[in-house]
This record gives sequence, C-alpha cells and structure tokens, in this order.
Amino acid sequence: MRWASAVCSGILAAMLLASPAWAAPCDHASFAGKLPIRELNEEEAILHALNRLGFGPRPGQVEQIKKAGLENWIQAQLHPESISDPVVDARLAQIHSLGLSPAALFDEYPPQDIAAKRLGMKVEDYQKRLQDLAKQPAGTNSPPFRDPNEIVNDVMEAKLIRAMYSERQLSEQLSDFWFNHFNIFIYKDADRWYLIPYERDAIRPHVLGKFRDLLEATAKSPAMMLYLDNSSSADPHAFDRLKLHPVRPRPGEKLPPLGPRRGLNENYGRELMELHTLGVDGGYKQEDVISVARAFTGWTIESPRENPAFYFDERIHDPDPKRVLGKNIKGGGIKDGEQVLDLLVKDPHTARHLSLQLTQHFVSDDPPPALVARMAKTFQKSKGDIRAVMAAMIYSPEFWSRAAFRAKVKTPFELVASASRALGADVDQPLQLAQWVSRIGEPLYQCLTPNGYSGQAPAWVSTGALLNRVNFAVALSSNKVRGALVDINSLVGADVGTNSHLALDRMEGEFLAGQVSDTTRETLEKEMTEPRILGAKLDDPVAQVNVSLITGLVLGSPEFQKR
Repeated sequence: MRWASAVCSGILAAMLLASPAWAAPCDHASFAGKLPIRELNEEEAILHALNRLGFGPRPGQVEQIKKAGLENWIQAQLHPESISDPVVDARLAQIHSLGLSPAALFDEYPPQDIAAKRLGMKVEDYQKRLQDLAKQPAGTNSPPFRDPNEIVNDVMEAKLIRAMYSERQLSEQLSDFWFNHFNIFIYKDADRWYLIPYERDAIRPHVLGKFRDLLEATAKSPAMMLYLDNSSSADPHAFDRLKLHPVRPRPGEKLPPLGPRRGLNENYGRELMELHTLGVDGGYKQEDVISVARAFTGWTIESPRENPAFYFDERIHDPDPKRVLGKNIKGGGIKDGEQVLDLLVKDPHTARHLSLQLTQHFVSDDPPPALVARMAKTFQKSKGDIRAVMAAMIYSPEFWSRAAFRAKVKTPFELVASASRALGADVDQPLQLAQWVSRIGEPLYQCLTPNGYSGQAPAWVSTGALLNRVNFAVALSSNKVRGALVDINSLVGADVGTNSHLALDRMEGEFLAGQVSDTTRETLEKEMTEPRILGAKLDDPVAQVNVSLITGLVLGSPEFQKR
C-alpha cells in the first residue's frame, strides 16, 4: 500500500508538520463584516472558523453559513445560550448516568466492596458471582447493580455526541480545552464517580464565563480535590491542637469523621500555580507553594462515598498567617483559599499564561506574541472574562492569517469527531468511535498527568499513530465502524461510475475545499493504480469505483489531518 509506505518512511509526518503553501491571498473580504479577514477567501474563512472554533463542517454547512453570514454564526457561538440543541439533548437524555449526583452514582454503580457489603457477601464471592453471570447467555440473568465501567463508557460517548452533533461548537471546543487545562484522571481512586458532576457542574457552565468562577468551581470539586490530594491535606499541628481544644458541633450540625492523622500536601498548591494560573515561569517560589497549600487546608470532601460534596473542615485548617507572592493572606478560615484564588486571577502572569494556552489551541503551536499580549490585556481589563478574551482572539487579524490556516494538527479526538461530521455519519454507538480515539493515541479522560494532553503537533505525529489515522478514515468511510452509518453517494453523487479521477476530484472538493498539495495529489493518484485489498484497481475501466476507499484516503491525507 503506497500510502502506508509513505507513512512508514516518514513522508506523511513531514507533510503534517510543514506549513500549508496552497491558495492565493484574498484581496477583499466584504463577506466578513467586522472580522479582519484579508488573506482568506470566503470559503476558506468559513472552513477555518468551523475547524478552529468547532470540530469541522457537516455536509452543506459551509453553504448554510455563507447564506446566514459568518459573523452571525460566530456571534451565536460566543453566546451559546441563544442556540437550541435538540439533537444533542435527545441523545444525551438516553444516557442515564449523566444527570446523577456523586452519591447517586455510588448508589447505582457501586464499587465491588460496597456492592458485596450490601448483599452480605465477601468481595471475592461477589466477584465470582459476576464472573458466573458473565458466562450465562445474554438476558438470562443480570447483575444486582450497574457496572461502574458504564460510567466511563457513558462520559466518552457523551463527549463524542456533543462534538459530532452539537450546534454549540465553540462551547464544546472550550469544554474540551478547559477540561484538559484542569485535567483529572478518571481511574484515580473514586474519580470515576466524581467525573460526571465535575465536567457537568464545574467545567461546562463556566467555559465562556468568568475565569475566577471556573477556578473556584474546580478547586471545590471533589474530583479535583481527590486527584491532586487536597482532600487529604491538613495542618500537621491540627490533631495535637484538637486534643487540647476539641471542636464541638453547632446545634443541628453533624461533624464528619476526622479520619487518621495526616499532614500538609503540596500537590494542589503547586499545580494551582504552575498549571491552572501563573504558569511554570509565573514568578512563584517554593515558599509560595507551601503557603498556598496551607491556605487550602480544610478544603475537603464531606464523606467520599456517602456524601461526596465540598466541605470546609475548620478543624484541620491552618489558622496561622500566610504570605503568597509577597501579599499577606489574612482572610481566615475558608477565606484564606478564596483570597489566594483572587490573588492568582489578578496576577498578570495568569493573564499571559491562559492567553498563550488559548492561542496555542485555537491559532497555532507558536502563536504571535502580539496577539497573546492583547488577549492578556483583555483578560485583565475584563477581570478574567473568557468570552471577552475569545472575542479578542477571533476579531484579530492573526486568527484569520494565511499562516494560521490549517496550521494545527488535529488531536485523535478532533480527527474522529471531524471525520464523522464531514461524512454526515449517523452514529448510534459512539463508544466504537471512542475506542478509535484511544487506538490513535488519546484515551478520553485517561491522561495520567495534571497538565493534560498536549495540543502540539509533535505529540501526535508518529508513524504508528498516523497509520492508525488513515486506517480509521478508510474504516469509517467504508462503513466498517460498527454503529456508524455513512452514505457516501449522497456526498459525491452516484454518477461517478468507473471514473476514479472524477471521484477523487469530488472528494477533494467536498472535504478539502479543492486544496491539496502536489505531493498529496500524486500519492492519491498512484494509489488508484495499484490493486487493493478492498477491491479491484481503482482505475480499472470496467470496475465500479470504490468511492468509499477513495474517500478514506482523502480523509487520511495530511490536509484533512490539519485544522
């Protein structure tokens, strides 16, 4: 297979990392309204918006936006509350776990030790019972409780449903961005049961709101407190102090168990500054990390399984004075942590760090410093208004520059979502697509480290990953992905007959706006002259053209791999 050999020799990797060199600049942009578009023509600008602010176009969407106006579409994306989303709402309503609280998730999808205890069994006996049930014919008998693994499958399916079908594309891109920014690992301890409320209640409501609200919501989330160990952080002297001066509950108050003696944990304090706000070069020192950790002692989980909710436990809070970044923290109690959040959000390093990360995600791996500086200024002036910062980016000439067009390599998640959208796939088993995302290299919700998955091209451009991308594209367009139905003829027409070159022209027009490099076109044409496992020669004058295969090869091309 000539395309596969190109991958194995590194040619495709080099093409992916290279800057696009096609298309001439546009002399005017009367279609753009107030958008400063000077270097892209109308179709390029719409494709750029759909690929950067969303997960790529659906069939016919470019023409729809031409009629409605690109700026109108962008303004709606900046105000997603104005957009109805009935398709997504209907699909998500079928996923039972998405609306449950952590306590309800523990109740309906209990860990094996809880399930065994409820049934009065030993854990090993309960495990054997599940194994025996798994051996029986489907429908013969069902487990006594829902499998906790269903939670993992449900969140992955929901993420793909939103990316593929939501009309609120910018909101979905930002939900992905901010979750990655405030990453947690779904398989750490009880975070499997905490993740749904974390994404639903802490991340998604704030993606275009005030960063200060988003920061506090993540800080108080049981998922984040567990992942970065703040729920187990305590003033080392608290337990000795409590022996001398026991804390009595107020009337009607029931204090949660204090738990075993424990000390200060710096994990959250460090990542709060290094990743969530200031950045690695944010001007903080180790003493600041310790002081921030002390400020957040007492921010914990009331009862990790029975009532997994934020709880401030005054008994284990460090009451002594603290100093962070040269400023005294003297709020006292829970206000110590809140005052730290205020301080970090106002710091200019935070404005620059977040602006840089946003431009790296939405503009280029190496964004223009002037754009980063303007967005950081907007962040400070608007007191951390994410919508204002995004508008500053979208209404910048750098965002619409020729250099930014198709300059970002799609992550595996973005590729799977964009290919499904481009083909107009009808997906009733999103989990199969989630498994492809994992195979290409990005298991959803399973990044171990708190910095999340990289958005930089080198992280995704390797021989094995790129070959898997091509294999996925061919499988999807050939209806080889279970639960995803694609009607290729409706996209390219059923009249191509035996003309493989006509089919290729139409595929390039449909998925690449007719813009392909000479190298890509040459590779595709050579591919059509050789026998294929999936059919006869694509240029055989008496054979029906394998349109699905040509489509897969086009979707596997370097041009489609970029957004």
